[in-house]
Amino acid sequence: MALSTIKTASIANDAITTDKIINDGNLGVRNLVINGAMQVNQRSSSVSDISGSGYYVHDRHRISMGNTAGRLRMSSSGVAPDGFASSLRLQCTTADTSIASNEDFSLQHRFEGQNLQQLKKGTSGAEQVTVSFYMKTNKPFTFMCELDDTDNNRFNGQRFTTTTDWTRHVLTFVGDTTGALDNDNARSLMLSFWFHAGSNFTSGTYTANTWQSRASTNVNRAVGIGSFFDSTDNEIRLTGLQMEIGDVATPFEHRSFADELARCQRYFQVVGNSSYFAGNGVGSASIAVGIPLATPMRAEPSVPDTGYKFHRSGNTNSGTNSVTAVTYATIGAASLQLRANFGSGISDEVAYVLNATTADLQLTAEL
Repeated sequence: MALSTIKTASIANDAITTDKIINDGNLGVRNLVINGAMQVNQRSSSVSDISGSGYYVHDRHRISMGNTAGRLRMSSSGVAPDGFASSLRLQCTTADTSIASNEDFSLQHRFEGQNLQQLKKGTSGAEQVTVSFYMKTNKPFTFMCELDDTDNNRFNGQRFTTTTDWTRHVLTFVGDTTGALDNDNARSLMLSFWFHAGSNFTSGTYTANTWQSRASTNVNRAVGIGSFFDSTDNEIRLTGLQMEIGDVATPFEHRSFADELARCQRYFQVVGNSSYFAGNGVGSASIAVGIPLATPMRAEPSVPDTGYKFHRSGNTNSGTNSVTAVTYATIGAASLQLRANFGSGISDEVAYVLNATTADLQLTAEL
């Protein structure tokens, strides 16, 4: 009997239950956000005097900004809550306390529709979605977290209040039975944080956790939020961003740096200086260079025409080796060939190197 009792207790203690799986964080590939731990920043570690929209520091995290005199610095910071090594940091460098009606400033994460079909959006079984994140600010702020369905012009927003300590915020959004998301590689949904807005976005009525038409009710999208640009003392730190199906915020899904980098390279890749490429001279003025991609990209990437140089392997760089134009580019999501015009001085050598004195070659296929 004693042996049987011991065996039963052992089985009970070791049993795998739903609660244990959730609480111990063993569920994989839950987080729909890429680079939620703010590990990857291929473009830069810090950018100052930001005045417009774009990707600046952390991969997949985009500044959306319009019509404001406010300016900010975006950087990667080592200040983070326990269990994290990095955070995204925003610092107000130029204040804007006279807010025009059309001003806006938010931080966005954009999703492909084909990666969100499990949300069952637009059906009677539409899934709830839970967003969780760690945020810390220099003073308490009220901000808005929004799901923005760009396929169907619909949104759902919820306010939250920050503190001067690291706080994990958890917001569950109801499923939307209206408007299916396109099953393609284009942008279908954005997860946005509203940090500053004019009356075009704040003069309506706040209705928490309600899907509504974005086109007709923009005035409801940022009701009651504070302004990041009300003082140059202001700063925001963010990490541990997670979006998952269901009404429970599970422990943050930590992925390896290599895994997150590969996911980010689907949208943006850097071809580093001093990289060697196989190529062939085309006449005396151009070369055709094959450039391998680290991973297939979301779509054909855009390639800058100028701003970088090649030189023939074994030869010194000179003015005649400067790329004056990309006369054509054979581009695919998984392969890339550039035909670069040098003007003169080209023969049939087969190896070329990206000049280490100039900028990296940046390939972009962002949403």
